[in-house]
Amino acid sequence: MSQVDTAYREQAHTAAINICAAVLPMDKLPAGLKDAYDSLFEELLVDKDAQFAEAWVNLPASASKLLPKSCFHGFYIAAAWLQLSMIGQRLAEQAEGERSIDEQEYAGVYARIAKEALRESVRKLKKARTDRRLLNSMRQVVGLPQ
Repeated sequence: MSQVDTAYREQAHTAAINICAAVLPMDKLPAGLKDAYDSLFEELLVDKDAQFAEAWVNLPASASKLLPKSCFHGFYIAAAWLQLSMIGQRLAEQAEGERSIDEQEYAGVYARIAKEALRESVRKLKKARTDRRLLNSMRQVVGLPQ
């Protein structure tokens, strides 16, 4: 998915913000974390390696009809953002322990976050097929009527 239209981008971004705002004060994020979120958002939205597109196509029809694709994309991105926050906290603690973190280690972080967040998001959407409470919760956090 190399080209994303404006409406899709906005819906995915709104869904991601809505989800994270339930956990993090999105309007009060430190500049460095906001930049990391923006960078990760762009990387995952463009989906150069087509991981998201492949996961979406491989979802059972009963799962993919539960949320619009753009909202699920935002859900996945929010999961990645939250994982980024947790990893960032761990990296900060490691830095305090005077362990240096090289550039290659950072490069692999986004890839690991993306893979894990997508796996977890797909698992939740599949589970939502039979768990009405989970489905309603997912629809609520992405800003859809229940």
